[in-house]
Amino acid sequence: MEEEYIATEHILPEKVAKKRLAIDESESRVGDSIEIVDSNQSLLAPRAKRIKSEIRKIAVPPHRYSALKENWMKIFTPIVDNMKLQIRFNTKLRQVEIRSSSETPDLSNLQKGVDFVKAFLCGFDADDALALLRLDDLFIETFEIKDVKTLRGDHMSRAIGRLAGKGGRTKFTIENVTKTRIVLADSKIHILGAYQSIQLARRAICNLILGSPPSKVYSNLRSVAGRISEKI
Repeated sequence: MEEEYIATEHILPEKVAKKRLAIDESESRVGDSIEIVDSNQSLLAPRAKRIKSEIRKIAVPPHRYSALKENWMKIFTPIVDNMKLQIRFNTKLRQVEIRSSSETPDLSNLQKGVDFVKAFLCGFDADDALALLRLDDLFIETFEIKDVKTLRGDHMSRAIGRLAGKGGRTKFTIENVTKTRIVLADSKIHILGAYQSIQLARRAICNLILGSPPSKVYSNLRSVAGRISEKI
C-alpha cells in the first residue's frame, strides 16, 4: 500500500498554518544571523589602542624662508632620528608642523623640537640651536631696544651699531665672555644660553643701549664673569 504525503495546510485551518510558517521562517533567520555574527567576531582581530598625537605649528617669517630650505636637513635629521618626532614644512601655509608619534619616548621632546626650530627661525645657526635638544638648562630670551630706551631714527641706528661694534667685535666679545649666542635682528635682540649667562649678557647690552662706552662694559663683564667662575 503506497503512503501518501498529506500537507499540513489541508488538515490545519488556514490561519494556523500561516502562523506556523511565519514562526518557522523567523526562527531560521535568527539562527542564520547568530551564525554570521559569531563568524564575524572570530575573524575580527583585537584593535590596538590609538595613541593621540600632539601637533605644534610654527610660522616661518618671510626673511627666514630661503635659509630654512637650505638648512632643512640639518633641522630634519636630529628631530626625526634623535627626538623620534615627525616634522614637515607646509608650503601653502608657510609653517613648520611638528607632531609626536607612537615611537616618541617622552612628550617633552615635542617642546624641545619646537624650541629648536624657533631658535633657528630667530636667526641662530642650526649648530648653535642644536644645543637646545641636548641640554635642558638652555633658554632663549627676546627683547627690543625700545624696552630699554625709546630711540628713533638715527639714534636707533647708532644704538644697533654700538651693540654690534666694528666688524661685530662687541657682539662677539659679549658672547665669548658670557658663553651665550646673540642675534641682532633690527631692533629685536635674541639671546641663547643658560639663565645666569643670559642675565649677564642682557645687562651688558642694556648698558650699551643706554650709552655706556664699550671699554667700560667689557671691564664690568670680565669682573662679573670672573666672580661667577670663582663661585663655580
